[in-house]
Amino acid sequence: MIVSLDWLKQYVSLDLPREELERRLMLSGLNHEGTQSVGDDWAIDLEVTSNRPDCLGHIGIAREAAVLLGEPLSIPPAELPKGKTPIDELTSVDLQCPELCYRYTARIVRGITVGESPRWMQRRLETLGCTPINNVVDISNYVLFECGQPLHTFDFAKLDGGRIVVRRATAGETIEAIDHRQYELNPTMCVIADARRPVAIGGVMGGAQTEISQATSDVLVEAAEFDPVSIRSTARALNLHSDSSYRFERKVDPEGLDWASRRCCELILELCGGELAEGMIDAGRRPPRREPVALRLGQLKRILGIEVPADRVRAILLALGLEETDNSPDLTGSGSGAGSGSGAVTVRQSSRADSPSITVVPPSWRRDLTREADLIEEVGRIHGYDEIPEDVGVPMVASKPRVEDRVTATLRHAMTAAGFDEAVTLSLLEPAVDDTFSPWTDAPALQTLTAVMRGADRLRRSLVPSLLQARRENEKLDNQWIELFEIARAYLPQSGTLPREELVLAATSGRSWRELKGVVEGAVAALSPKIELTAVDADDPMLDPAASCRLELDGRVIGILGRLTDAGRQPFELRGETTVAELQLGPLLDLADFNRRYERLSPYPSITRDLNLVVDESVRWGALAATVREQAGRYFERLDYLDTYRDPDRLGAGKKSLLMSLSLRSAEGTMTGEQADAVREQIVTACQKQHGAELR
Repeated sequence: MIVSLDWLKQYVSLDLPREELERRLMLSGLNHEGTQSVGDDWAIDLEVTSNRPDCLGHIGIAREAAVLLGEPLSIPPAELPKGKTPIDELTSVDLQCPELCYRYTARIVRGITVGESPRWMQRRLETLGCTPINNVVDISNYVLFECGQPLHTFDFAKLDGGRIVVRRATAGETIEAIDHRQYELNPTMCVIADARRPVAIGGVMGGAQTEISQATSDVLVEAAEFDPVSIRSTARALNLHSDSSYRFERKVDPEGLDWASRRCCELILELCGGELAEGMIDAGRRPPRREPVALRLGQLKRILGIEVPADRVRAILLALGLEETDNSPDLTGSGSGAGSGSGAVTVRQSSRADSPSITVVPPSWRRDLTREADLIEEVGRIHGYDEIPEDVGVPMVASKPRVEDRVTATLRHAMTAAGFDEAVTLSLLEPAVDDTFSPWTDAPALQTLTAVMRGADRLRRSLVPSLLQARRENEKLDNQWIELFEIARAYLPQSGTLPREELVLAATSGRSWRELKGVVEGAVAALSPKIELTAVDADDPMLDPAASCRLELDGRVIGILGRLTDAGRQPFELRGETTVAELQLGPLLDLADFNRRYERLSPYPSITRDLNLVVDESVRWGALAATVREQAGRYFERLDYLDTYRDPDRLGAGKKSLLMSLSLRSAEGTMTGEQADAVREQIVTACQKQHGAELR
């Protein structure tokens, strides 16, 4: 939000250096982004968080400054003269979609003269980066930046039938907006129409057919409240964002519509002349009821760590616009109250004799104040966070992280320790990219109404394609080390319901598929050494059958890894050898063991024996290794794969020789050669029975 310092002084006395004002606003929550000189004025750029739409206008910023500085706030009364012709005789409003447009108001001013706006108004708009157009349009923009309520002015003579219809757009309906571009609408969007056609995209932008021109003599002034979700989706779908849509997306003050409408008409009558029609058309719901909130003064000390006097608390809440309520709610949460009183704040004794409470009704422009903690935050930021000593004691309760958080943190540590960098990629993919790799489901990916970028409108079913896109960009930059992993959710479609959000770990590497398999197994072992994954054949078309596998846990496939084939690399334009892996984390959550146990290392030397076993091609290394570990029992220390040898003439057709190195160690004493040979013979016998292996 860019604020004109000269404009701000219209509402509050600012008898302090500009830099001090910026500092005070920053410490209260309006972060100072920068300041620029514009002529004789200063444009102050303040960051306004999404929960504070009341600060998207100069009056809202002035209200904050007035509270911080203890100065009175002066807001124009926006008084209108009595009109002559009743507005009901001139126009009507038909609100057909109250779920998209909560409230729509209209006033009419006739006999105006369109020309340039006065120089003082032009200068203020120019400070904000807004180009002056004509007095009527400038006035509607001026009021928007003054109070944060978007307005629109129609050339009343160009409204077919002289009436307003607020409705959903029809499929394929188009409109030329005031930026003179054509937009195709759909039934999810709200349009402001006349008797024949749409004349504005509700809450986003007006139409060119009814825009104000030099020939305009009668204007209809619109002030409305739209559904924020509808405005956000419409602006995104059309890629059409405006100052109006920005404010409607964050909600406007429902009780401020009438003031904004009156203020706009007041300035039109003052600067453009004309005659006001009597009354206002007001269609839609009334402003929602504002519920009271109780603040127990004892909670200030507990949460802020300091005592704030009751008079100071009362003064802060009153200055912020909170009002008295006659009915104090039950502090246990079962009571209710309503109403706005004389502007004072009521202090009552709560159910605890030593804890008085203050019960207030938040102003209509502060719908973010709904609970006691919100009021405590308001008191803290206005009283001054710098008033809280650094060494103040605030009671805290240690939070307990979720199992999912501990698992992902452990995996991140294991992957980064293995030399991988963590990537964060978008959850949406282009259709062609998403179709390259989907190991968990064959169901078509869910499609969004609005693409995030370059046609990316499919919720990804796997993280691997996103990582391969990141790998391609790194290859283009000639990065030599491209080891990436990501922990995020894949979205697996389910018939007739929401998708299953599967938490997965994915990785892409330039190492061999066996090395990547070791990295994945090491990461899983970091969760618990008791988790045993079994490798089985993989049949994914993107992966080399001789250099890939699926990982099973208790008979369920939870992972896949392997080397991409040339055809698998082609869609991503990858040059170098690439391996990928993806692992479902859901089945591992209950198996993770964070209670680390340490065993004394054996002080006795190890002894090594090599095994060269001839087996059928169908026998997997993982199955053979599991048998070796099981038979070695308490003497097992380490098993290393060395090589695979194939020779039909020497070994026979369909046979292979697996060479491995086995390290044995005893915790009771030095292991003898005879003991090691006995263990070796026991292993060979078990491999013969279970896998048909022969010692070469």
